[in-house]
Amino acid sequence: MNTVALFWALCVVCLINMARYYSLRALLVVLRGCDPLLYQYVDGSGFFTAHGQPGKQLRLVRYIFAQRYLDHHDPEFIRRCERVRGQFMLTSALCGLIAVSLIALAIWH
Repeated sequence: MNTVALFWALCVVCLINMARYYSLRALLVVLRGCDPLLYQYVDGSGFFTAHGQPGKQLRLVRYIFAQRYLDHHDPEFIRRCERVRGQFMLTSALCGLIAVSLIALAIWH
């Protein structure tokens, strides 16, 4: 593996993280309208601020990974959660691939 390929892989991960950020922001907008109680539970108004509460942010991540949104009444919210979950999974897989590639690169050189 050469360093150019590694560079492009890191660029792809950055682009996916940007897409994840925008999808998560769109999910919070939908959540504010369809389920205000859950929106407050995950600190929706302070989610992307410097004073955001990481514990509450992790609640939303656990909610999405456990697929607890499948019982929600709003199909738009379910669709957005599926999209965000897919992007989280893709980002996790890409980060794992990059970590393995870096380890292999370190061993090889």
